Amino acid sequence: MPDGHLYDTDWYAWTQAQATALRRMAEARANTELDLDHLAEEVELLGGSEICALESALARIVEHLLKLEHSPAADSRHSWLLSVVEQRSRAQRILRRSGTIRRSLPDLLPDAWEDGRKLAAKALELFDGIDPATLPADCPYSAEQILDDGFHPANRHGLS
Repeated sequence: MPDGHLYDTDWYAWTQAQATALRRMAEARANTELDLDHLAEEVELLGGSEICALESALARIVEHLLKLEHSPAADSRHSWLLSVVEQRSRAQRILRRSGTIRRSLPDLLPDAWEDGRKLAAKALELFDGIDPATLPADCPYSAEQILDDGFHPANRHGLS
């Protein structure tokens, strides 16, 4: 029985449930012209694209929070702040649409931290001459801070 309510409340969970249902139909050898195995795979991937989008937004937030904190450059700060606002909005929208993805946030943060740190480290090294080893090895920001519209780390060079 289709679950329209789940479609409206947790799209990611709906995609995973539909993929499972399509696979059950394929196993039961349903008499249909539909390519059920590939349909199941594609529906499942659609849901996974939301996770990829969230990971990307989180990595960009982390990257720009690190730049805001560690860079002595004043010129780029406004664009980093705007990027943080944009990516937080994207991440918050995905998390509002899916409680399933929201519950997986702690599992997604380590990879987002690694990606964001790597990008920030290279940019800080190339443009500001900052040794990447000076960046923290572990994420200094909580999930709440990463997603909090009011949070921005203090700049280590006294910039505001």
